[in-house]
Amino acid sequence: MAAKITPPSISETAFDCPYCGAFTTQHWLKLHPKSVDEKVRTPHIPDAGLAERIRAYKEMDAEWMADYLDWIEKMRSGLIFVVGANEPIDLYDDVNNLFLSQCYNCKNYAVWVHDRLIHPTAMAGPPPNHDLPPDVLRDYEEAGRIVNESPRGAAALLRLAIQKLCVVLGEKGQKIDDDIANLVKKGLAPMVQQALDAVRVIGNEAVHPGTLDLRDNRDMAMRLFGLVNIIAEQIISNPKHIQELYDKLPENKRKAIEKRDQ
Repeated sequence: MAAKITPPSISETAFDCPYCGAFTTQHWLKLHPKSVDEKVRTPHIPDAGLAERIRAYKEMDAEWMADYLDWIEKMRSGLIFVVGANEPIDLYDDVNNLFLSQCYNCKNYAVWVHDRLIHPTAMAGPPPNHDLPPDVLRDYEEAGRIVNESPRGAAALLRLAIQKLCVVLGEKGQKIDDDIANLVKKGLAPMVQQALDAVRVIGNEAVHPGTLDLRDNRDMAMRLFGLVNIIAEQIISNPKHIQELYDKLPENKRKAIEKRDQ
């Protein structure tokens, strides 16, 4: 049975997180304005070399330096975070119609204007397989955030994700034909192989992974989401689950099995 989908909503205290996808509690925060320093007059975003300059100050307190470097890293990442959230604030200093929601699971903040989720863009498509490698997962999630506005861009990212997945699984990642053949030898279901070949021939026979194909549409992108998950399930998740079950067997039973197989 398909998992229930609970999209983000300004009127809910629990929904599918637009960052990590987990259905969990969301904590809501109001914003309060504070003037930018009059000497600077514009928002400060650290440049790429600030962290190295801070590390060069040998006389700086180690704890203060660690906190400052952590702040620089978070600022440079572009993620939203809160500093000094518990300070008392005048109740009349609200920024109206601008809100933050914080995910209980991943702790990331989402930005809302009135009742609209502004950042991050809500993901479309099925949730990613939990065993996807981080590099593949990033492409998958980015594709999910752009598929409604740019299905061709999403399809290009997903083809790149499939190629990266082939490399993670021990293939060369140079020619999808060879990768598919080798994956089938390793246990990829023939039906998955047929689906991969169909996508390759229909939409990508002459297109390199990560590049746009003018024939791609949202339907093709949605098929590619499914393929990434199916490959990961077949080649990564299923063997992992079987190994976990086997490892839970009593040691004497495992040794008996290993002796039998020898």
